[in-house]
Order: sequence, then C-alpha cells, then structure tokens
Amino acid sequence: MLPGPKSILVPEMIEQTTRVSLAEHTTLRVGGPASRMIVANTEDDLIGTVRDLDAAGEPLLILGSGSNVLIGDRGFDGTVIKIATRGIDEDVAACSGAVITVAAGEVWDDLVAYAVEHEWSGLEAMPGIPGLVGATPIQNVGAYGAEVSQLISMVRTIDRATGHRKTFFPVECGFGYRSSRFKAEPGRYVVTSVTFQLRLGSMSAPIRYPELARALHVAVGDRAPAFDVREAVLALRRSKGMVLDVDDHDTWSAGSFFTNPIVDASAAAALPVDAPRFPQPDGLVKLSAAWLIGAAGFAKGYGSGPARLSSKHTLALTNRGSARAIDLLALAREIRAGVRAKFGIQLVPEPVLIGCTL
Repeated sequence: MLPGPKSILVPEMIEQTTRVSLAEHTTLRVGGPASRMIVANTEDDLIGTVRDLDAAGEPLLILGSGSNVLIGDRGFDGTVIKIATRGIDEDVAACSGAVITVAAGEVWDDLVAYAVEHEWSGLEAMPGIPGLVGATPIQNVGAYGAEVSQLISMVRTIDRATGHRKTFFPVECGFGYRSSRFKAEPGRYVVTSVTFQLRLGSMSAPIRYPELARALHVAVGDRAPAFDVREAVLALRRSKGMVLDVDDHDTWSAGSFFTNPIVDASAAAALPVDAPRFPQPDGLVKLSAAWLIGAAGFAKGYGSGPARLSSKHTLALTNRGSARAIDLLALAREIRAGVRAKFGIQLVPEPVLIGCTL
C-alpha cells in the first residue's frame, strides 16, 4: 500500500485525485497506482504546481497521454501531474509561413489534421502518432522520413533545477534520432509549449520514405497533396496496428518498443545481405529493429501469454487484455537477448521506463 500524498496546498480550481490507477492513463494499459494525480489545465497551473511540489521535495511524474511510457506494477510513490493545457497561437505571413506556438497539452494528431486543413505544410507525414505536443521535442518524434526537429523553432520549458522558465532554440535542443537534450536530462525540463515554423501551401514536404512514396505512387523526393500524404500515412499505420483503437489489442502498446539501432559500417556489413541498411550523414548506418526482431525468430504475434508482439508489426509489444508490466518486460528481455545472440546488436527501448528496468 502506498503512503498518502504529502500535505501540499493545491488551489481549489486545480483538479486532483488520490489513489489513481496509472494503467487507466497509459496506452499500454498497465501500471500500478499513484499517490495522487493533479490535472494542470493552464500553463500557470502547470508551472505553479511543479514549483510548489519541487520546493516541498515531493516525488513528481509528468504525464501526457501515457503513450510512450511503461510504468511498473508497483506504480509511482508520489504525485503525477497530467498535462491538459490547450491553445494554439498563430502568426501566418507570406514571407515567414505559419509560425504556430502550441500548448504542451494539445493532442499531436489533432494538430497534424489542423495544419493540413489550414494548408500549413510539414507535419502531414506524422499523423496517427499518439501523444501530446509537449512530448514531441523530447523524443524528437518522427515517422516516414520526417522529424519534428526539422520544423521546431522554439521550445519553452520550466527548468526544475532553478524553478524558472527557460526557452530553447533548435541549436540548443541536442536533437538526434529519437533523442534530445530533454531526453538526455530526464526530469529536468517540463515542456510548456512548442513553436513550429511551417511552409504555406497544400503540397507536402518532399517525400523521403520509400514505402510512403510507393503508397502515393510518386518518386522519393517528390511532393504530393498534403491531404493525400496524411491519409496514406494513416492507412499505413493502421495496417501495422499503430493507430489507437480501444477494440484492437494490437494498438494496446507504446508504439515501437525498440529504436532502430545505429551502428558503425563494419557492424552493418556483418549482417546478412538482405538486412535493411540506411546510411547516415556521419558515416554510421541505421538498421531496422523490426527486421532484426523478425530475423531472430520472433514473428508477428509471438508470445503465448497476455503480453505478445503485435499480430501486425514486430516492433510493438502489446497487452492482450490482462498483461502486467512484468509480462511486457519479460517479453522485451527475451526479444532483446534473442537479437543480441543472433546478430550481436543491442536493442534499446524507446518508451520511458518508470518504476521498472529492462
């Protein structure tokens, strides 16, 4: 049994609940209880609550949509702040395009649809990704050849080390493949808003991903109507169980559980000839984690218990309805060990592990 939350005053207008099941707030639908959850509906609520709890020494977990976390079965002994801030500030001009500042609590997929509807180009290849806008710079979210780092012009945060607001420009964010300064310093910064600079027009950014180009019947590097790109990506993601659907257990996941490994050229050359390889500008080579998992003997749907690989995609570990964190971790360890034994490649988990280790 978790102890009760510390006696910290919270303004009456801020919603709070005690003894909260975190499984109800994650897309994997696993996770034990938290002592208390506070819902921050405004930026002032968010900043003030973080400052007060940090000053009181209260263990604190910031949670968005819970789409990129695996929370242990014992839960979180402290306070969870659930970000629910809303708002989009638009500055649209012919010379600079659409400069939009988006609250951290806005739903990412809704923002992509909004941008396409308003003919702001750049986000159209990233629909269907679960999560909130505030999480996108932390993971440098991306899909089908696009990444948010290509479009972000500013990230506003709370620096928990000082309690002050701090603004980051792209050169300061340390963006890399599914990484950033914010991920490298976990827990230090709380994102309050993200500013994107988007091109005006109904056509997409150049299509960089061969699978998407084939679906659109265009060549890699060509543009296509942004509406068509968004629809094609959603169709591809649905075919892989990567669009949330409460009735489809293949979507009870945290998306891709492992990142695509990036290795030196000699390690890539040692793999079988049919292993996908994606050369990087720095001379390293990105590999396909999905291919490695499948080639190591873990087929779609692998597993016999409540935690299994998706029947649609080998990168997603899924909850078939009654899984616990311990079940998902056991499956992840088995897959990681199998890939390491077969190819000598160490897979790295993409979700943030809270109260558990792999």
